[in-house]
This record gives sequence, C-alpha cells and structure tokens, in this order.
Amino acid sequence: MPPLKDFLRRDTFGAIKISPTGEYLAATVPLSDRTSLVILRRSDNTMVGHVTVGEHKHVTDFQWVTPQRILFGVSVKFGYLDRPQSTFEIFATNADGSDQRGAINYGYVIDTVGHDDKYVLIGGHAVNGYTEVQKMDVGNGIATQVARAPVQNASFLLDGHDVPRFAWGMVSDGKLKTYYRAGADAKWEMINDEAQTGLQVTPIGFAADGKTFYLQNEQTNAPDAIYAFDAATRKSEIVYRAAKVSPAGYLRSPIDGSVYAAVFEDGLPRVEYIDPDNEYARRLRAVQAGFKGAMVLPTSYTRDGSQAVYVVYSDRIPADYYLYDRKDNRLTFLASKAAWFKPDMLAAMKPISLTARDGMPLEGYLTLPRGSDGKNLPLVVNPHGGPFGPFDQWGYNPEVQLLASRGYAVLQLNYRGSGNYGRAFEHAGYRQWGGAMQDDLTDATRWAIAQGIADPKRICIYGASYGGYAALMGVAKEPTLYRCAIGYVGVYDMNLMFNGGDIHESMFGHNFLVETLGEKNLDAISPDDLADRIQVPVMLVAGAEDRRAPFKHTELMRDALQAAHKQVDARIYAGEGHGFYKETDRLDFYTRMLAFLDRNIGAAH
Repeated sequence: MPPLKDFLRRDTFGAIKISPTGEYLAATVPLSDRTSLVILRRSDNTMVGHVTVGEHKHVTDFQWVTPQRILFGVSVKFGYLDRPQSTFEIFATNADGSDQRGAINYGYVIDTVGHDDKYVLIGGHAVNGYTEVQKMDVGNGIATQVARAPVQNASFLLDGHDVPRFAWGMVSDGKLKTYYRAGADAKWEMINDEAQTGLQVTPIGFAADGKTFYLQNEQTNAPDAIYAFDAATRKSEIVYRAAKVSPAGYLRSPIDGSVYAAVFEDGLPRVEYIDPDNEYARRLRAVQAGFKGAMVLPTSYTRDGSQAVYVVYSDRIPADYYLYDRKDNRLTFLASKAAWFKPDMLAAMKPISLTARDGMPLEGYLTLPRGSDGKNLPLVVNPHGGPFGPFDQWGYNPEVQLLASRGYAVLQLNYRGSGNYGRAFEHAGYRQWGGAMQDDLTDATRWAIAQGIADPKRICIYGASYGGYAALMGVAKEPTLYRCAIGYVGVYDMNLMFNGGDIHESMFGHNFLVETLGEKNLDAISPDDLADRIQVPVMLVAGAEDRRAPFKHTELMRDALQAAHKQVDARIYAGEGHGFYKETDRLDFYTRMLAFLDRNIGAAH
C-alpha cells in the first residue's frame, strides 16, 4: 500500500510543449502555491531558462511564438480547488531565461501570424469594453488594432489567413451572442443570440478546404452537436452528435490549423475523426494503437509538424509524455507527472450508468480496491464540486486512489447539473440544490447497495465545495442512509451563499445565482438550518482565507450541529483558501479524514 504522502505529492510537471524547431521543451512546474515555467534544452535535458511567479499565481496558456521566445499568461488561485482567474496580462521570456518582460500587454494570445516570428495576434479589451484583435510585437508588446468585436468580453476564431471571421461573447445577462463576417472588410453579422434562441452557438475551427467552418451548437434536449457552416451560403448542417455527451475538445493540424478530430468524455474518453484522412489524424491513430487501455493526445508540434509531444494517461497512469519523431518514426519517453506510481499499484476506475427515480439517465464512475471482489464494501460517495459545468471524468484521481488503496470503494456521479451532457441536463439542476441534484446522489447510493457493492451499514458521503454541501445535505435529507459525512471547504448556508463569497460581487455572478440557486426559501435547502435532522458523525474542514466558500459557512454548520447536540469535528486552517496548498495542512487533513472514515465505516465495523 503506497504511503499517504505519495498521493499528496505535487506533479513533477504540468503541461509540456515542444519549441517550433524542436530545440527546446517548455514545461509548467507545480509548486506549493504557484506554478512556474521551465525551459529544457533537448540535446542534454539541461534547464536553460525558468520563470518564477508570485504567491497564488500560476503560469497558464504558455505558447511558443518563435523558436526562441515564449509568451504566457498568469492566473490567480486562492486555494488548491479554486478556479483560476486570469489576470489578462501577457508576459514574455526567451528560452534561455533572458529578456523576461512582465505584462508587456493586456489580453490573451489568439494565434501566431503565419511564420512571422515578430508578431502574434492577441485579444484585448478596448476602452469601451469591446474586445479587439490586435497585432502585437512579441519583443516590445506594442500592438495595433486588426479588428473589433461587435460584443463585449469576446473570443475570436481566425481563418487560415489569420483574418478574424467569428466573434462571440456575453455581458452581464449571461447570454451568448455569436457573429460572423465574410472577410477583413466585411460587416459583422449576428448568426445566433442565445437570448432569442435559448441555445448557445460557439465557433470551434475551420475545415481543410478553408471554406467551411465548424460550430458547436447546443441542442434543446440532447448533447451539443458539431455543425459545418458554409461561408458562402451561411447555412449549417450537422456533422456529428454523440448519443450522450457533448464534445469536450478539438484537435487541429499544426500546419494549417484545420480541425481534424473531436474528443468526447463518454465513460471512457475517445476521439472521433472529422477528417479521418488528415495526416495528423492518421498519426494519432498509429500512436494510440500502441497504448491499449489509455488515452493519447497531442500537446504540441514543431512548426513543420515533423515532431510532436503526446500525453498518455489513464485511470492508473497520471500522465506520461512522449516525443514522436517522423524522421525515424519513433516514440521516445520524456517524463511522467508522477513516476513514483506504477499502474499495477493503482485501482481501476469503471464507468457506470443508472436511472434516477424520475427517469433521468445518469452516469458516473466506480473505483474498487485492488484485489477486491467488489461486494459488500465500505463505500465513500464523492460528489464533485461546481455544481454547474464541472463533471467527473475518467482518469487518475489521487484522492480517489488514496481511498481505494485504504480499502474503500468510491462512487462518483455526474448528477443533473453537471457539464458534458448538454444544456438540458445541466439546466435540469438549476434551483435543485437539495432537490433533484441531491436525489440523484441518493439514488446512486441505493443503486450501489442494490448491486451488492456497498455494505449498507458502511457508507459515508464526502465532498469539497458544492460536494461539501451535498455531503451535509445528504445526511440531513437521508438520515439513515449514510454513517458519516465529511465537508471540505463547503457551503452550508444558502442565504450566506447568495450574499457572501466572491460569486455575487459581479453582476454576472449575481444573475447566475438568481438563475441557478434562487432567492427565496433558502433556509429549506441550507444544511445548517437542518442540523437537528442529522444523526451521524460529521467532519468539517475549511480554510481561513477561502474567498469562494468563506469559513463562516463551516462555523455556522459547526455551531448548528453543536446546538443540536450532534457529533461534529470541525477545523479551520489558517492561511489556506479554497483547497489546501501547504503540505503540512494537506497531510494533517487527509490523516484525520482517513482516521474518521476508519472509525465510522472501516473494516472493524
């Protein structure tokens, strides 16, 4: 059994990308409360340059823009589980670490300009808030306007000649507006307004013919579909729609930028080829054939496409990176995110499906301890955070693997409200805090009992953020189903949720809460107002610096349980935010969590 510390160790690397000529590799390196960037010379694997950022800052979206220069963005996170918030600053460094420049411009990199090493195209906000495409000098950050979007907070899609052809964005009402134009001098035409159609249309790329564009269109009662948009006729027709899930990402040619495949997270992840005869589609199929039971995706290519970095991952492979060289048709191992784990040390994560009480089809994952017969096991039900948008997916999860290594089965459910399954599924969770979203978790727990997987007397529910809410609401709503509950940086008072934390601070966030949480009768769905119903031991953990789920939630929940004479163990960690960074605090939390689980649902029970 691997020691606890192995599951808490930081990844050796994050993303790895090859330089345009193949001379260097750049990689993000996670540190305690920040993510740095390092550059390695491939000939001898020597680190020749690095970028160190400040507290709570993380290098993101780095991109090689010349054979010697990298542009990168920085995001801020106040906690391990917090969602990164971009600072919209563009920084630069040379491969050898020289000529580092902070905030040379404000915005985000859209694309390079052909093979011109002097310029890139960036998206930036004009004075009036309408986003511009600007041509920026990568050396000094000086930029000139290329195009202006007809909507605020816009993103852009360029054609194969670096001309912005689509723009889409939303303002405080949260409704996406999508525009198209025929060329550099043409006027923008609105092709979809979510406020009118009730559906979002998002441009994703263009075909190799340069005349057809691809759009990801929401559907009324189905997952998102991929459409082909004819630039000449303005007509769209469906190209591909999966039965259960929306596209999760796209793959593009390094030569002309055309889309050749889409990725779907449907139980086990898979690739669907839009252009199966594309050279890079054929190459990916060939590489994938060598890694049965794992997923393979390209992360970057050299400018001529002759070399590429591929990442290989699975439920038991955190992530291994390989270099492919077309000249000798060979894969060379580069690095592992977590080399201290071997696949046979970890447990398999199996997709499951079930039907909720109202007929809603649900999917999720079950991880069983290695060597188990899968029967009559202690079970941890582990709802994900969000709740709207995020979803559980197949792959290595250190927390799940830790629990499985200690003999616990782990059940993860994509309850209604989760992303990946289309608009209708996600919106079915709106205003269902403590309602149908909670019932889905209850139904999944009872499914595990009915299948003989879970010992009905040894089930605990544990989650972080919204998952913490679901854990406490679970034992309040179903007092006899679970034997314990653990809430990590959770929210427990919905009136405080509506008026506190960082979500409501913007008009967009306020409107989102009104739409998804509601404004009335919030006491009825607040676990701290239902403490008298809870009959089992509770463990609560929070960070004193948490902005997303302020520790006041944990204090209110603790006080309510104590006032009701319930068993509660609560701890607030100084200096921590929405998820813990400090190794000592992480070790303390998980040590206490394992002891709590052992006391309540462990083998002795």
